[in-house]
Amino acid sequence: MRNFNFQNPTRILFGRGQIEAIAEQIPTEARILLVAGGGSIRENGVLDQVRAALEGRTVHEFWGVEPNPDIAALTPALDIVRAESIDFILAVGGGSVIDSAKLIAAAARTEAEPWAILAKGARVTGALPLGVVLTLPATGSESNGAAAISNRETGQKLVFVSQLCFPRFAVLDPETTFSLPLHQVSNGIADAFVHVLEQYLTYPAGGLLSDRLAEALLITLKEQGPLALREPTNYEVRANLMWAASLSLNGLIGQGVPQDWTTHHIGHELTALFGLDHARSLAVVLPAVLEARRQQKAEKLLQFGARVFGISGTSDAEAIDATIAQTVAFFESLGIPTRLSAHGINEDAIPRIVAKLKFNRRLRMGERLDITPEEAGKILALAL
Repeated sequence: MRNFNFQNPTRILFGRGQIEAIAEQIPTEARILLVAGGGSIRENGVLDQVRAALEGRTVHEFWGVEPNPDIAALTPALDIVRAESIDFILAVGGGSVIDSAKLIAAAARTEAEPWAILAKGARVTGALPLGVVLTLPATGSESNGAAAISNRETGQKLVFVSQLCFPRFAVLDPETTFSLPLHQVSNGIADAFVHVLEQYLTYPAGGLLSDRLAEALLITLKEQGPLALREPTNYEVRANLMWAASLSLNGLIGQGVPQDWTTHHIGHELTALFGLDHARSLAVVLPAVLEARRQQKAEKLLQFGARVFGISGTSDAEAIDATIAQTVAFFESLGIPTRLSAHGINEDAIPRIVAKLKFNRRLRMGERLDITPEEAGKILALAL
């Protein structure tokens, strides 16, 4: 097993009514920038709760963060930070809003240009403190130091990671998710499911507890996900999904075990080039990765099938077939297609994606670092 280095300073405030507790988490004298997306938090009462909790504080607001946030669209937020001497960022929304807040926080205290943090690996030397009120459980960004940001001009979607960008606190109130459109709920479930599999479906490394933790998350997502679509205001279901999504990428289950992330690397290119929702790109790519790597991942695929889907009593080849089929069926039960053709993408797109992987220096991917951009092209051919 690899060494452990689990460090997560985020304080989780979980449950009904926890938004009012943010007043205790932010210094009274702090000048706050609230970062948000569209108008949903105005309509569902979340914004009113946040404003009530921060009554009497100095709060500026930055609106309009879109899914797969564009680096250029975040520049005005940095202007506000500098002009208003902002010293605390509060993200109110889902993963895109939180990732944007992290980039704003890092860019405000780092000399490098904002895009250089992602494209050139410029080290984050400082960051404004930030907190989160989560309204869309999916990415786990509320409890990690990673952020994914797009550049529409260059057609890229890249990730940076910094310990300085961990949120100081995150409010997880399941009731804030009741009014989400069902396609966003589906996306969140699929996103979390793939996050777990990227850290689990590799090869045995002696991480027995890590495996069991991952399997518990997968079973929870598999069982509670369809319920959330049928019972949108079921507090217990939403609470379990919200907690599972957060634990899926807070650093815990990846400790001491190899990790893959090929599906994410390829999926980011689909998002950058064709605008696919992040989770939907993952649902297309993952089954093809599993099929292409069935020999290299055989032991863990068999374990996954047996423990999560209850597959038994067949040959190894048949069990792996069934496991991949069950994975596809799970995504499709959420209303998420698993083929490129469902998104109007054909084989002509594959050379463009391969070229982008090379441009973004994704030259050695996978848990064994043996997946090249050319191999990724073959994987995509299986997803047509």
